[in-house]
Amino acid sequence: MSGFFEELQRRKVYRVAAAYIIAAGFIIQIGSAVFPAWDLPNWTLRLVVVVLLMGFPIALILAWAYDVTPQGIQITKAPAGVHRRRNIITLIAAGLAISAVAGFFLFPRASGRNVEKSIAVLPFQSLSDEKENAYFADGIQDDILTNLSKIGDLKVISRMSVMSYRGDALRNAREIGKALGVATLLEGSVRRSGNRVRVNVQLINANNDEHIWAEDYDRDLTDVFAIQTDLAQKIASALQAKLSPNEKARLDQRPTQNSDAYLLFVQAHDYANRMEILPDTYLRAVPLFEQAIKLDPTFAPAFAGLSMVESRIYHSFDPTAGRRKKARLNADEALRLQPDLPEGHLALGFSYYYGDRDYERALAEFEIAKRGLPNESEAYFAIGAIQRRQGKWAESNANLEKAATLDPKNTDVLINLCFSYMAQRDFETASKVLDRVIAASPQSFQTNILKAFMAAQWKGDLSAAEKVFSSIQPETDSDGLMTMGRAWLLMLHRKLPEALQVVQKFRGETLFTTTTAPCPKALLEGEIYRLQGDEAKARTAFEHARVVSEQLLREAPDDPARHGQHGLILAALGQKQEAIAEGKRAVELVPESQDAFDGPLGTAALAQIYAWTGEFDEAFRLLDHLLTVPTHGLTVPMLKLDPAWDPLRKDPRYQALIDKYAVKS
Repeated sequence: MSGFFEELQRRKVYRVAAAYIIAAGFIIQIGSAVFPAWDLPNWTLRLVVVVLLMGFPIALILAWAYDVTPQGIQITKAPAGVHRRRNIITLIAAGLAISAVAGFFLFPRASGRNVEKSIAVLPFQSLSDEKENAYFADGIQDDILTNLSKIGDLKVISRMSVMSYRGDALRNAREIGKALGVATLLEGSVRRSGNRVRVNVQLINANNDEHIWAEDYDRDLTDVFAIQTDLAQKIASALQAKLSPNEKARLDQRPTQNSDAYLLFVQAHDYANRMEILPDTYLRAVPLFEQAIKLDPTFAPAFAGLSMVESRIYHSFDPTAGRRKKARLNADEALRLQPDLPEGHLALGFSYYYGDRDYERALAEFEIAKRGLPNESEAYFAIGAIQRRQGKWAESNANLEKAATLDPKNTDVLINLCFSYMAQRDFETASKVLDRVIAASPQSFQTNILKAFMAAQWKGDLSAAEKVFSSIQPETDSDGLMTMGRAWLLMLHRKLPEALQVVQKFRGETLFTTTTAPCPKALLEGEIYRLQGDEAKARTAFEHARVVSEQLLREAPDDPARHGQHGLILAALGQKQEAIAEGKRAVELVPESQDAFDGPLGTAALAQIYAWTGEFDEAFRLLDHLLTVPTHGLTVPMLKLDPAWDPLRKDPRYQALIDKYAVKS
């Protein structure tokens, strides 16, 4: 072996190896500094490292075999008695070993030298003495997040997902980074005392829990926007994210000069964007937005926020003309005050979408909003929601998945994605999405209900629903949604006395449903009495349900769900032609040709009206159609269980229909 080392020295291999290592180190250093500035991806630096490592043993072999002389490059002659073959093998093995060891140390540095341009702004801790100021810390955090979301070169996780970490005293940066799919986290605390604000923030590398930098601000309340702008710019710089001139201009723009209006806006925004989507939270946001606007009539984001919440109320539970008009007027005013406001275009898009079902105009506005808010999941969510109504299911799934990537713990986005797959009867994928919902919110009651509902639709399994409802106290049901669920389950089990008892315990006149049509309590009572064979009590209940339903229609005469429900009540009362007319009206208002997602709901209501009025041919025609298109709730297992279809059961075509689609379900 001593001869081998002597040969290395004689052939000047040591010098070549040293020169190669120095040159390679210099190239890697230059690459790690220059490649990010050129916006080259991380793999380009890793490729350079691989090439340099592979070149090292080759350089050793060339140094061994050749020598540079005044006469040029010449083959180095081996002295007598040297084991040439053994030495070359030893040289190659040594070169490969050195490259492998170097690669072990270099690859982590090449992969992790530059932190990925992705961030989650975690809920800020409120250190204010007045506990009612807790919302202010959320507002500061939310504004910083909004500013960052306007930077196209960054990936920023949306508000819903980060708010799930509110109140966590101990945070594991690596776990959070992995769960949210980001490389950095921003943590902070806020203390407000009168008109003074102290903000402390720190940027953390989620891969190793190391602090990248920290910053303290002690300012007047009127300077809070300057704090947010400065932070956004420093974070962008730390993550080497480019700011376009338009993005920089948006960051520098102050939404209001009125600190009291800003505080009201923060409170309103908190109610309008909470994880739990309840009518009460939306309704609390409205007067707060209105007060902020009254204090500052030029507060464009407040007009946009008010428009958004009015559109959501209209779409979710109060489809009245007044809500629709307010949503449009406030969106228009936001854009009149600030034509380039992305939130204004988002609000106008929802006004067109929810208020007018004008998909083309809505999509145009959402595309504008997406350019100004490239990390805002709501724009992708809205585009995906419209695409499924257009019957573009693949494109819809992709955009909803994109929204879920930007907001991975937003259960509303995930549940909507789950409903899409359920409508397509892709229950395997829907189940996987539901697992993501459960991981994001393990204690969510809504998630457990959906799991039970899916089990019933998919396999006719009611055990999950029984478990969910048995674990909930009846007194927690303020709006009737739980009563609806319990009654539905008991009716599927044909436990009619128990179902009637559950319904009659509810004190309200109408029960909240998953559609825009509140269900008259008397309608459920009438259905149960009729299934029991008590026609007299059933008719009394249906008559009362008709009065309530007529009032609901007067409040929202263009709501298809209310027309479909009214048609069922009239069908139960034997008013055949009037019932069918109501069912057809529901279909006309939202035909499947215009809405592939909700349109089948009207068709299903009309099919049920036909079944209840003895028009079996038409009922079977529509059912046969509905089992071939994406549809909510209509599956073979539900046809077997749901008493709503009892009038058809004795017809041989009913079992034939079940047999026809049993294999496909």
